[in-house]
Amino acid sequence: MNETRLSAEELQRLRQTDFSGREGFLDGSQQLADCVGEKGSVERTEFDAKAMAWYYGEILRNRRKELQMTQKELAERVGKERTYINRIERGETDMQLSSFLRISQALGIRLRMDVSIA
Repeated sequence: MNETRLSAEELQRLRQTDFSGREGFLDGSQQLADCVGEKGSVERTEFDAKAMAWYYGEILRNRRKELQMTQKELAERVGKERTYINRIERGETDMQLSSFLRISQALGIRLRMDVSIA
């Protein structure tokens, strides 16, 4: 099998490389602002919320699959419908914190929360 992953050393070098000003490379922050909107805009806020929903859905889906659990089994453990679990995993719905905690617990995911009141 041909391994195409970067070594830890190669990955570290890549992360330290400054691509700004190089032809063909765009600044990600500027491109995101151009395509979605500047930080603080309604469009950017909505985009960020959808991105986070997708991100957390991916984490939950990957863990469920690691445990070889079906969506139906997970739904039964947390008292929800399978379609709800499916929408979460696809990043198509926002969930309440209580649902996120219940699903995480059912998947054996330990969470730490830091709460700061300014």
